[in-house]
Amino acid sequence: MLPFIAKRLVRLVATLLAVSFLTFLLVNLLPGDAINALIPIDAQQDREFVEQVREEWGLNDPMIVRYGRWLGDAVQGNFGDSIVTSRTVSSEITHRLPVTAELMIVTVLFSVMLAIPLGVMAAYREGSRVDQVISGMAQLFLSIPGFVAGLLMIYIFAMKLGWLPATGWNRFSNGLLDNLKTVILPALSLALIEIAVYTRVVRSDVMNTLQENYVLSARAKGLGNRYILFRHCLRPSSLTLITVVGLNIGTLLGGTVVVEFLFAMPGLGKRLLDAIFQRDFMMVQGITVLIATIYVLVNTAVDLIYMVVDPRIRKAD
Repeated sequence: MLPFIAKRLVRLVATLLAVSFLTFLLVNLLPGDAINALIPIDAQQDREFVEQVREEWGLNDPMIVRYGRWLGDAVQGNFGDSIVTSRTVSSEITHRLPVTAELMIVTVLFSVMLAIPLGVMAAYREGSRVDQVISGMAQLFLSIPGFVAGLLMIYIFAMKLGWLPATGWNRFSNGLLDNLKTVILPALSLALIEIAVYTRVVRSDVMNTLQENYVLSARAKGLGNRYILFRHCLRPSSLTLITVVGLNIGTLLGGTVVVEFLFAMPGLGKRLLDAIFQRDFMMVQGITVLIATIYVLVNTAVDLIYMVVDPRIRKAD
């Protein structure tokens, strides 16, 4: 176990270094000048003042020097200050991370809780009308982009029925019920595609597992279908699902950018989009590195879960 964790840590550090450098490079290649976000347009006519501000923020230094300075501060937990709000990047992330984290957790839980029974039912009823309906719904959900699903949710549940708010966000401090009302529509918008993918994965794996000899033996012993499906089939059929869930974290992180903007949620996705347009390179750098860290940690956790779900993997390692 220790060599496994050590290898993953080395890979984590290498990945984050590559991501941080590429992000720093791409942000500096964006058109425009970061000085426009630092001082008013009228003051930009004063070249002496502009050069003074550039010197204070280190904008005149070569890119590799600025990156090295940022990396040295980041290792100590200092991701710099926003050139737009003058707030520290860490404080912005701390304030907005709970919003994005809750949205992702609710989306994953909702997707998995629906996909597992649907996939198992479709596999058990292979070729039946139930299987056809579930497979058709999965195909339909796959064809609906997240932002389109969000617009439909707003139109139906907010504008027509008036059940849920169209935009905004209520934190836990405002009450659990009010908080859930604001997270349901964004989570559903992201979850539709996830439900479709997970349902098809579970259906395919359970169908294969049902053909295994130990399952046929369990049936011959007279065990109930529900017991066989959820006791003997689901666990060995969940490895692919765990892999897909881990990989789709990256997709969800990208999807939250659009969905948070659509529902006016004060999360990391919306802040990242605003920072890109404002050339707030310190904010873009900090949020991007955080997203990359979450993605790599989740996939490392998936590898560890493999060992718990399937003892054969643990013995092989």
